Amino acid sequence: MCVVGSAVAKIIGNNVKKLQKFASTVKMWVFEENINGRKLTEIINNEHENVKYLPGYKLPDNVGIDEGPEGLKLISDIIREKMGIDISVLMGANIANEVAAEKFCETTIGSKILENGLLFKELLQTPNFRITVVDDADTVELCGALKNIVAVGAGFCDGLRCGDNTKAAVIRLGLMEMIAFARIFCKGQVSTATFLESCGVADLITTCYGGRNRRVAEAFVKTGKSIEELEQEMLNGQKLQGPQTSAEVYRILKQKGMLEKVERIGKQAKSGFAFSKGFYAT
Repeated sequence: MCVVGSAVAKIIGNNVKKLQKFASTVKMWVFEENINGRKLTEIINNEHENVKYLPGYKLPDNVGIDEGPEGLKLISDIIREKMGIDISVLMGANIANEVAAEKFCETTIGSKILENGLLFKELLQTPNFRITVVDDADTVELCGALKNIVAVGAGFCDGLRCGDNTKAAVIRLGLMEMIAFARIFCKGQVSTATFLESCGVADLITTCYGGRNRRVAEAFVKTGKSIEELEQEMLNGQKLQGPQTSAEVYRILKQKGMLEKVERIGKQAKSGFAFSKGFYAT
């Protein structure tokens, strides 16, 4: 269970105690790891704290562990096909430590069946975790992936000391190309308004200033170390999403001969693709 997953589990664990329509026990899935000779699942179940990814924040005692597994096909599409169930997605400007500390933030739930999205809103919303539900689920999910490419570009700007004006331009242009990419590749209708929700512009800003993809990209430029080295040094076992997403987007755009049509995100994806190989492409 990642940092954000643990923070959301904390919210759900507290909410279901007050909402009788939901099961009272919250199950989390994690990749098993050994922490100082103890299983992470054992620590979470007994001490109610994800000591590796969200240290310092206690999980409710009704949150426990289940162990689980691991082109432009969205993860939600794969789950729908494999399990035959409806899937909603949650994306937003939600840095996990701030969510766990109950600092105010907003998020977006995308649901193709609005009734299901509203049910998740009831389950998740608190006075400090405010939720908007939209039916543009594919766009919400794409925002959560594409913003990481732009964040890599923002990190390069910081590493090269290009200044805040240049970084603001990268963010603005990146948002425009995210919209263009979604309009080309999403199966359903894409609403520009969705990009003005927390999953769009807000999450993009947060990621480009406070996210791990920006921080590691900046360090990459300044130190010349590989991604693997920087992940180990800076992320405590977490992985970057930006380089992998960049490589996939670049492959899709190149395969379809559309690198120039989605020009800027294509170039950022190319740089991120090189970044993912451990080099910096200018």
